[in-house]
Amino acid sequence: MQLTLIKNTDTSATLTYRIARIVYAHTCAKSLPLVEAFSSMIQNMSNKYGVDILQIISDKNIFDALDSRSPRNSYMNVSADNRGFQMCVRTVHRMLMGGLPDCCNGATQFHYCDVIPDWAVARGYIADIDGVLFYL
Repeated sequence: MQLTLIKNTDTSATLTYRIARIVYAHTCAKSLPLVEAFSSMIQNMSNKYGVDILQIISDKNIFDALDSRSPRNSYMNVSADNRGFQMCVRTVHRMLMGGLPDCCNGATQFHYCDVIPDWAVARGYIADIDGVLFYL
């Protein structure tokens, strides 16, 4: 009897988990509204700049959790059975399937309330969700 390896060519699950890891690392799944807003922001960035989501979530300039020196980097290795991470997976899946409304009012940038980057000084934020400020 000969066995044949069947490869799954559907990359949507892999993409979902990659995005969910970014979302978890930056939100720690603090609340569903924050996870939804962060996921929406990623979609907004992709739409606004006409760039594939994979490119967006691979940018260390946007998501410092991708940098091994970042304190958030350790959250990228969250266990797949973590309840907060599973919430991120479900939310990202909804976003990828078009079932997540824009929960951050069109925002395409963010920062945490304890740090104000130079680009945010002269701008007003449009949403403050659990200490994460979102901007157009």
